[in-house]
Amino acid sequence: MSPRSSRRSVLAAAAAAVSLAAAGCSGTPAAPPSAISPPGGTAGSQSAPGATGGATSSPPGGTAGSSPAGPVAPRVAARINAGLTLPWSTVFLPDGTALISERDSALLKSLPPGGNGPAATVGKVPGVVPGGEGGLLGLALSPDAGTVRYLYAYFTAESDNRIARFRLGADGRPDLGAPELVFSGIPKAGTHNGGRIRFGPDGYLYVGTGDARRSGDPQDRNALGGKILRLTPEGKPAPGNPFDDNPVFSLGHRNVQGLDWDSAGRLWASEFGPDVNDELNLIVPGGNYGWPEVTGAPHRTGFRDAKVVWPSTADSSPSGLEIIGDTAYLGALRGERIWKVPLRGEFAADPVAYFTREYGRIRDVALAPDGRLWALSNGQNPAFVLVLEVPR
Repeated sequence: MSPRSSRRSVLAAAAAAVSLAAAGCSGTPAAPPSAISPPGGTAGSQSAPGATGGATSSPPGGTAGSSPAGPVAPRVAARINAGLTLPWSTVFLPDGTALISERDSALLKSLPPGGNGPAATVGKVPGVVPGGEGGLLGLALSPDAGTVRYLYAYFTAESDNRIARFRLGADGRPDLGAPELVFSGIPKAGTHNGGRIRFGPDGYLYVGTGDARRSGDPQDRNALGGKILRLTPEGKPAPGNPFDDNPVFSLGHRNVQGLDWDSAGRLWASEFGPDVNDELNLIVPGGNYGWPEVTGAPHRTGFRDAKVVWPSTADSSPSGLEIIGDTAYLGALRGERIWKVPLRGEFAADPVAYFTREYGRIRDVALAPDGRLWALSNGQNPAFVLVLEVPR
């Protein structure tokens, strides 16, 4: 059993308890303590979306852009030049084979276990219409339970963003010729398409969407844009969702890019800010995270504050998120680095940056079955994969 599978099974009961306890949340909790605000400014920074950020200064735990040395630092074990073009998401089959989506080509690529060998093309995902930030985006594998497993893909189609699934064959490879539409109607645009999907410890599919430049959608419970959705594997609203028979799990998001759970089953999400205030959020059922009314952690009644705020988006633009134990790793696009954030229950400690400006834009980070962290760098063509040894 992989490290991820083992942790998921241990967390299932805890996650269910958390979901049930919080299912009645109105999204108007009391303001939490101040968020960590690493690269400059204060945690309670400007709430207006167009406000300018504070001057860049040193983040807690190290100088902005530094790569701290020592036994707790991630270490590059390998750089795999796999010939990828704009890779977006990585998932791992039980044997360790990596499946990687390419945004603009709509191709699904595979790399052998450990990255020991050339990339192969599995096939082209049908129905993908790339454009701007849209295309073939997030991937997710169905949970281990049951006799039939599927690969799920979030992609931009002709009129919307949608999710389809593909049955895995006896060899573990997906049959791309037989797509089954799971969910549709997520708004699309040239930017802010969201795209991260992930199965939670409770067995349900969580979906991060973007506002698709529709300013009214994030605060509208009946709109799909600017949300985290929670679905059954068949694409129905999951039981226990906070707004009755509605797929919406949380609202008030701008462009969710990363999803994962800590050791106690708490859901965390990374999110792009506008020109200020990138965020790492602790997600609760029914929580309202403020966009477009507020960003960051302004302690405004009715909205949830971010746990980490990067006032300057040049330092972060956080994309993929992976939590190992209680340490979050986030790939940064504009920031061109990997952020490490220790989690302390419902709070986050000081973020530390590694590999700043060394490997380009980091689109995704994913835990491999061998316990190493794979980071997709898509700022160069061809793109490459970093294989990292991370502390436990």
